[in-house]
Amino acid sequence: YTLKNKRGTSVKITNIGATITSITTPDKNGNIEEIVLGFDDPMSYLSEEYKNNCVYLGAVAGRFANRIAGGQFSLNGKNYKLAQNNGANHLHGGPEGFHFKLWNAKIEADTLVLTLLSPDNDEGYPGNLEVKVSYRLNDDNELIIDYKASTDKATPVNLTNHSYFNLSGKKGNILNHELMIMADHYTPAIDAIPTGEILSVENTPFDFKTFHKIGERMHLLPEKTYDHNMVLNHKEGELSRAAIAKENSSGRILEVFTTLPGMQFYAGYFLDGTHGRGNRKFESLEGFCFETQYFPDSPNKPHFPSCIVSPDKPFNHTTVFKFSTKN
Repeated sequence: YTLKNKRGTSVKITNIGATITSITTPDKNGNIEEIVLGFDDPMSYLSEEYKNNCVYLGAVAGRFANRIAGGQFSLNGKNYKLAQNNGANHLHGGPEGFHFKLWNAKIEADTLVLTLLSPDNDEGYPGNLEVKVSYRLNDDNELIIDYKASTDKATPVNLTNHSYFNLSGKKGNILNHELMIMADHYTPAIDAIPTGEILSVENTPFDFKTFHKIGERMHLLPEKTYDHNMVLNHKEGELSRAAIAKENSSGRILEVFTTLPGMQFYAGYFLDGTHGRGNRKFESLEGFCFETQYFPDSPNKPHFPSCIVSPDKPFNHTTVFKFSTKN
């Protein structure tokens, strides 16, 4: 499926994992280039090689994107055990999460609508969950992603898109991309699981209140890379700007808007030579992710914004990726 607009932007999507496989946009000189990591052949997203080493290229992650500590949580007095596919933890909905499901796809006017039924006990989660993800590309160069989910039983839900961006349009790392993130706080983590604290970004490498290059302060992090949840400044439910990324050689700018309360900023450290488009190897730090989300491990952290969806409280969120250029 291909979405196009009058600005020369094109977005390709497959119903395997509701995955964005390609986004091509013009640079400041009008050259159309690829700005996300992906495969040429959609069947590559189902290959054994990729399944054994999945990096979630462009996929919708769910039922719960990001990590749940120990692969377990309790809800309404009942304990639930989930697949442990990231050490002892549960990651991105489990090994057979939404990223490997075949979604139903249909075109409604200018929108691609993908739907999925996640049955009760799917990867250990309670409730039959009906999921709908819509993609629309408008002539303001905005890719609008609407996420909706309804359930017959209370369950955690956290849906995101795991696209890796490289705005240069070329092979190479993303360390010179400059970012601004609208987050005065972040959730510190040990082994990628939040401690439960919400700390100020002041005087830390997480302070992107003004523009900084990705690679500028990365060496100061104990993990030596970014893979952290930023606590966005806006009120949950309000569609507000979350981040801006710019790459000066191409002049490309990416803005992110979301109604969700958090955003995982991931610098693509664990990319490890997956053979992607044009048989190119995707190496560490060649793409970054802005994963809009509820906070990691929120089913086990009651003071975090609640990710619990129930029959009378559906999941209804929007994320927008806006593309532009500047000389």
